[in-house]
Amino acid sequence: MALKSVKLYYTNRKAAPYEGSTLGGLREKNLVPVMAAPVKLEGVSEELQKILDAKMDEAPARRRARESFKDIQLNIDHILFKTPYNGLKMKESYEVNSRGLEIFSKSWLPEASPPKAVVCFCHGYGDTCTFFGIARKLASAGYGVFAMDYPGFGLSEGLHGFIPNFDRLVDDVIEHYSKVKDFIPVIQLKVLGDELVVGKRALTFLVFLGNPEFRSLPSFLFGESMGGAVALKVHLKQPNAWSGAILVAPMCKIADDMVPPWLVKQMLIGVAHILPKQKLVPQKDLAEAAFRDLEKRKMAAYNVIAYKDKPRLQTAVELLRTTQEIEQQLEKVSLPLLILHGEDDIVTDPSVSKSLYEKARSSDKKFNLYKDAYHALLEGEPDEMIIRVFIDIISWLDKHSVKCSPS
Repeated sequence: MALKSVKLYYTNRKAAPYEGSTLGGLREKNLVPVMAAPVKLEGVSEELQKILDAKMDEAPARRRARESFKDIQLNIDHILFKTPYNGLKMKESYEVNSRGLEIFSKSWLPEASPPKAVVCFCHGYGDTCTFFGIARKLASAGYGVFAMDYPGFGLSEGLHGFIPNFDRLVDDVIEHYSKVKDFIPVIQLKVLGDELVVGKRALTFLVFLGNPEFRSLPSFLFGESMGGAVALKVHLKQPNAWSGAILVAPMCKIADDMVPPWLVKQMLIGVAHILPKQKLVPQKDLAEAAFRDLEKRKMAAYNVIAYKDKPRLQTAVELLRTTQEIEQQLEKVSLPLLILHGEDDIVTDPSVSKSLYEKARSSDKKFNLYKDAYHALLEGEPDEMIIRVFIDIISWLDKHSVKCSPS
């Protein structure tokens, strides 16, 4: 599920703009940390419920919850979980990145033939790459799909739901996916002896990170909601590194009527310096806002390691800052684009995606607006809409994979 991103400050579906001394409808007297209501799942044993109720601020608790609920999740009656995974090679791993954080990643590869292209998945706010079967669906169509949980999200190390610096998160994504799709030469030193001191003999080796079979393949970014902002920032930092991007309800700009007044914004930033990790920013029930299909809305609760509390203050500030930065750089977006948005999305504004489509300097771009659809196009819509959106995505990937493939 791609969680709430742009409209962080509204509390009602038909919310009003900022007024007076309120912060998106939140009165100053209400500026206190609020915990999410305990999640109760039908048919769950008392032992599993205790795991679910445990504090999930740190990765070990989230990993325990995911392992305990994995079989239950796979039996959910959702079209994506019904996608056959026979014929797919799936791999999960943990790797410590250059910042010393243990990052969870997963890959899905077709078993019978080489992948048509590499698709690198960027998940939404509060989410994880382990739940809904988007990657499985793409891999079943012949693509090699790679995903990671950002630091502080899903199974990766870090305080749950905390983004101290969005650019640093983007750098973590670039570091991880560069190892996937590029064949990177690294000089490795091997010491002949007990320790490296003057006089000891040493040998240097040229070691290559990554998989050589993926180096010549087209590579695409796939971003949902906040993941769309991540994908755009990755592209802006690596303008010539990707063959294209698929953006589903991307968080790429905050609509004008959603930006808080200057004074309120400065207050928000000021408090974040003092209480960056506090959960002070109000938000509506995300499943209700994002999922149109009522039965699928209930299934969102089974994403047990998703971040469901109020956004942490510094996280909200970083999302606001990031969307403002992206808004100023839409004209710099130059890679082939497929932008998809639900017409009735109240989580991220469809007009923002249209603005990206119009302003991006890419000559190869397409914008699909789906009538009556909400935010979670690939998870929360009726089956026929989910199938339609996937057909559009796979058709675009097929066309662009052939176009980008070496002759």
